[in-house]
Amino acid sequence: MTATDRSLELIHTAAQAAADKLAHDVIAYDVSDVLSITDAFLLASAPNDRQVRAIVDEIEERLLKELGAKPVRREGDRESRWILLDYVDIVVHVQHSEERVFYALERLWKDCPELDLPADAKATRGKAAEHAELQAAEADQEPGGEW
Repeated sequence: MTATDRSLELIHTAAQAAADKLAHDVIAYDVSDVLSITDAFLLASAPNDRQVRAIVDEIEERLLKELGAKPVRREGDRESRWILLDYVDIVVHVQHSEERVFYALERLWKDCPELDLPADAKATRGKAAEHAELQAAEADQEPGGEW
């Protein structure tokens, strides 16, 4: 079994919304063969809690406005380190970059087919590593170290 057309439509819209809010490393997997509860997972990350919330809000707004889809469940708002949006057909995971590395959901789903995403979403691949390198370089250049 493969992801339905509706699931793919939701994934594409959500991925574009995430990319528009500067999410890092947007990727989607067709999990329909291994899970009976959903067709696809979308993973995205951001370097801070505020951006995690902004990405989630944009995804929710776009899916409602463009496709009339509301999540049946939203979890993780309090800490904003990992917010999950459950649309039944798809599940969206937006994680703080540290949680993304620690939990490594890609490892869990690596045997599932990767779904094709819009070009803007594909362009986010590797952004988390670029951001980490930039921050490390900036920290090295600060005179006097930490305050």
